[in-house]
Amino acid sequence: MPRPLRQRHHPLPSDNLDRWLVSYADFITLLFAFFVVMYAISSVNEGKYRVFGASLTEAFSSHGQAKLEDMVPLSENDTLLKSLVERRNAKLAERMRKQQENMQRIARNLNQVMAPLVTSGQVSISQTSRGVVLEINASALFNQGDAELQNSSLKTLSDVANILGPGDQAIEVEGHTDDVPIKTPRFPSNWELSSARASSVARLFIEHGVAAGRLTVVGSADNHPVAPNDTPEGRARNRRMTVTLMTPAMERSVLLPAQ
Repeated sequence: MPRPLRQRHHPLPSDNLDRWLVSYADFITLLFAFFVVMYAISSVNEGKYRVFGASLTEAFSSHGQAKLEDMVPLSENDTLLKSLVERRNAKLAERMRKQQENMQRIARNLNQVMAPLVTSGQVSISQTSRGVVLEINASALFNQGDAELQNSSLKTLSDVANILGPGDQAIEVEGHTDDVPIKTPRFPSNWELSSARASSVARLFIEHGVAAGRLTVVGSADNHPVAPNDTPEGRARNRRMTVTLMTPAMERSVLLPAQ
């Protein structure tokens, strides 16, 4: 009688308790590589860094007193970089000078054509960091509660348009009111009134040659008062139009050679 076959029992492999070391080693390797890359990125050529810093100081300060000679010695490549930056800054400074002269000329011309209104206190002209700002009392342009330009204002505004027409600077036309509410079928609130008045001025400018793409119309209602609204005089000052010829945007970047 044949003997029954015996089943062989193979021992189960024991768990490898050290498998975590492989993942841990991979993690440490990746972390090391990460810090090596970060260190490489953060390493800056000191000479080029100093030249770049000095160029920014010269370009943006009003006096331009930064002296590269007081800094670290420059290599041949850094000297070339310095020359390129200085030439770029000279071009930027010349552009800024010409633009400033042009804005001053426009301000003088506006003062001339608006002289009677400036004398009477209905118009003020100023030059700010935003540009040349022409502020006109609304009573010189519109009847109370209306957005249609008075006939007496058309000649003056057309002269303004002729001055602002040449060039490509942006022009912002902004309407302001006092805090007295208005509620009519055409103007449910001061928002509509201020916007309609600004639009009337912008349309006149376009009719006299100002490119429509240069114009932005803003209705601010009574949100930007220049005087308290608790007196008739203060409310009269707040009812106004402002026309701002914006300062041209200057290119602020500095030319640097490839690393």
